Amino acid sequence: MRWDGQGVDVDDGALPGLERIGFVRSVRTPEFEGITFHEVLCKSALNKIPNAAFLPFRYTVNGYRGCSHACRYCFARPTHEYLDLNCGKDFDTEIVVKTNVVDVLRRELHGKSWQQETVALGTNTDPYQRAEGRYALMPGIISALAESGTPLSILTKGTLLRRDLPLIADAAARVPVRVAVSLAVADPELHKDVEPGTPSPQARLALIRSIRDAGLDCHVMVAPVLPYLTDSVEHLDGLLGQIAGAGATGATVFGLHLRGPTRGWFMSWLADSHPRLVSHYRELYRRSAYLPPHYRDALRDRVAPLIAKYRLAGDRARVSPVAAQPLAGPVQPTLF
Repeated sequence: MRWDGQGVDVDDGALPGLERIGFVRSVRTPEFEGITFHEVLCKSALNKIPNAAFLPFRYTVNGYRGCSHACRYCFARPTHEYLDLNCGKDFDTEIVVKTNVVDVLRRELHGKSWQQETVALGTNTDPYQRAEGRYALMPGIISALAESGTPLSILTKGTLLRRDLPLIADAAARVPVRVAVSLAVADPELHKDVEPGTPSPQARLALIRSIRDAGLDCHVMVAPVLPYLTDSVEHLDGLLGQIAGAGATGATVFGLHLRGPTRGWFMSWLADSHPRLVSHYRELYRRSAYLPPHYRDALRDRVAPLIAKYRLAGDRARVSPVAAQPLAGPVQPTLF
């Protein structure tokens, strides 16, 4: 049932940029206070990554744009500007939902040209952010991929993934499936400040245990490491120890990169929360969106013994102090 004021024919003040991607309606509900869902009908579900990206996959599916996790450092923030929305608060609270993504995906997967290449989920915004609790796109996406014989990978900070573990385990019996959890901040107070919309570190450690209990491997992305905040030996040792204790089968570590509008949004947060670090960050990122070689080398030397100590090398783990170079489009590598 459509609520009053939320019908397709109602002028709800949606920004013109949304019309580019099949805008249908905007929805606000009491259960998601402060968040607006913009429902759209997508024309395609599979997104092909430029060859220049040098990633272990060439295709992604993203059911959402924008993310209520509200991570201050999120690399995907600039994608909202294409919709005439800003990369700051709008990215956190104006969530685009591709309501027909499952149907479109099934059609594309049954096309004669589809070669069952690996599809990555969670490369742009989190597929298990809070919106997934309302729209439940992931069960259909996972089922469509598995039924078509398509390998898949999932990267998330969202504990809602636990809902789909039986489905993911069933998919893993049919096709290769990789599951990874993102967890880079162990300190509870810093977590609340820098990743305010995400499940707590302890909740994500419990998620890792649940994934392992379901018979699945679980890789952990310890990324991004925040200079002078989460890069100490003490922090990394404690975090990697907890990750290993939760049963993770591997870990990848790399440092923060700040490109495009994300840089300004993050630096504004830093100035409010850690003003003493502003000058240090300006120096680190003076020449590039990426950390300088001397910092990357130091981080690698710091982390490598810890990866070995906790036996988190796994089959995919590595110390990668710098992420891959940015892509031409809105998708960013997950590096696992």
